[in-house]
Amino acid sequence: MHKTQRLQRLDGRLVMVGFGCIGQGVLPLLLRHLNPNPDQLLVLSAEAAGQSVAEAQGITFRRVALAPDNYRETLAPLLGPGDFLLNLSVGVSTLALLEFCRERDVLYLDTCIEPWPGGYTDPQRPLSQRTNHALREAALALRRPGEDAPTALLTHGANPGLVSHLVKQALLNLAKDCGESVQAPIGREAWAALAEHLGVRCIHIAERDSQQSLRRKQDDEFVNTWSIAGFIAEACQPAELGWGSHERNLPPDGHRHERGCQAAIYLRRPGAATQVRTWTPSGPTLGYLITHGESISMADYFTLGPAESPRYRPTVLYAYQPCDDAVLSLRELAARNWQPQRRARLLLDDITSGHDDLGVLLLGHGRQAYWFGSRLSIEQARALCPHNNATSLQVTASVLAGVVWTLRNPRRGILEPDELPYADLLELARPYLGELMGFYTDWTPLQGRERLVAETLDRDDPWQFVNVRA
Repeated sequence: MHKTQRLQRLDGRLVMVGFGCIGQGVLPLLLRHLNPNPDQLLVLSAEAAGQSVAEAQGITFRRVALAPDNYRETLAPLLGPGDFLLNLSVGVSTLALLEFCRERDVLYLDTCIEPWPGGYTDPQRPLSQRTNHALREAALALRRPGEDAPTALLTHGANPGLVSHLVKQALLNLAKDCGESVQAPIGREAWAALAEHLGVRCIHIAERDSQQSLRRKQDDEFVNTWSIAGFIAEACQPAELGWGSHERNLPPDGHRHERGCQAAIYLRRPGAATQVRTWTPSGPTLGYLITHGESISMADYFTLGPAESPRYRPTVLYAYQPCDDAVLSLRELAARNWQPQRRARLLLDDITSGHDDLGVLLLGHGRQAYWFGSRLSIEQARALCPHNNATSLQVTASVLAGVVWTLRNPRRGILEPDELPYADLLELARPYLGELMGFYTDWTPLQGRERLVAETLDRDDPWQFVNVRA
């Protein structure tokens, strides 16, 4: 354990639902920082993968798939007041678990708002109802203002999650470097006013994963460095992004939402069929515009004025270049008309080199472009925590931070990462993030745009590039 960290007492039971890459990676962190008795932890998983990892550490593992007709009878004997449900699953309804936990006074944390299976792809549902915007609105509708309720922390992984805290630190860094004398704002409007004052027009969650193994991707195989089922699900959802107040024209297939916060738009094509220009410390890159909750919640959080016609709101998007074999896997997935490959392979112990740059790129201000985030290599990740690679450790560190914060603040109701004290969460996660640093660059999304092949593509081509203005 890092010398600046202290143990957090776990008084009740913690039940982990889902035990894939992130579950297996977060378990040693929970054991290290909560120091529980083995009988205080329980793993429920639909898959057998990871059973030996749990049992080697003395943790009970049960193979069970939660579904609409069994989740209550499965969880009810296991969880009571003061216990903790850590949801790291794919295909288990967030709304169902939120309601269950509130009824039984159980703490809750997840890394993504999920529907039951089919919720992303049901052709009977309008496309707008298959977006993260719709899922977020449904989850936030469960809030009861003024109600004394157990803390339920939504979407607190790396992104969404950690990046909301990185944005606030980046804003303070930028203000200082621009000669501004500012203290950390208190409250949503004050943070939005700081971003407006600094001239931030666009925020990219800009990530580049360069990890690789000697064994390359094969035909009919999806390779990735984190949850393959989770990545395919979000890659096939409609592309979404927070839509800034400075944007004048929607993309050709862009659509607004009729209800809710109206901070985001969606495109009539999958995120994995949409690329955006972005920048990380590795240099300029083309990222996939994958739908993520932070693109919506950040744009909403930094809004000033009426939702339908704000005075200020930044454009916010997730621009992700996964590892090279995952890029090839996405291209093959598109060629198969979005039908998943028959085989899946997670890169972990066989990774030979590479790192993950995960940060926030602030554009449009006086210093042009500023990236701030975590640069974590596979060597650093392995030295810091077992059962992790560079990508998973950025997630599991943030999950750990969220669990510890929730245990220390157990009566706060439903919360999003943007609403948390950013400095406290960064302090908890920081020992596992490698190098946390900032970079200035003169790069912009418009730089050399006239040379892009995208400018010659047919406007109806689903593989065209999207360029949002900084």
